[in-house]
Amino acid sequence: MLPRVTGRPIRVELRRSLGPHLAAASMTRRVVLLDSEVLKARGEFERILIHEIFHFAWRRLSNATRRSWETVLSREFDAKLRGELGWSAERRKVKIKPRDVALRTARWRHYARESFCDTAAWRFAGLHSHDEFTLSERLRKRRRAWFDATFPATRAIPI
Repeated sequence: MLPRVTGRPIRVELRRSLGPHLAAASMTRRVVLLDSEVLKARGEFERILIHEIFHFAWRRLSNATRRSWETVLSREFDAKLRGELGWSAERRKVKIKPRDVALRTARWRHYARESFCDTAAWRFAGLHSHDEFTLSERLRKRRRAWFDATFPATRAIPI
């Protein structure tokens, strides 16, 4: 279940096709576009929409909170742990090199953002399994703990 969010409204539009993508978001226009394909499988609409909403949340996070999330990911990376909670993060993760982590390159930061959004979608969409959920149960628990500590139920998430 999506936690309480606060901020200016975000318009959501369903489109017949977005080409190879299932969704797109414009931060400046505050709009999320969803491909109608997301309606075909149970839970896909929720998973994809929550992922996109959390792009807005990422922009509102403090640098300290972003770095905290990056610490979670860098520990996984240093331990050479595989898997992710969505294709958008997975395709970026496989391209990360130790240099990217150490220097916080754009490649690393983009991966961190996508991993944050995919993890939020996994955490709040209510899906217990999905083909894109390849992260181990142990690491899912760690990420859930980070989300629960960072976004307690008593606090709205700014978007």
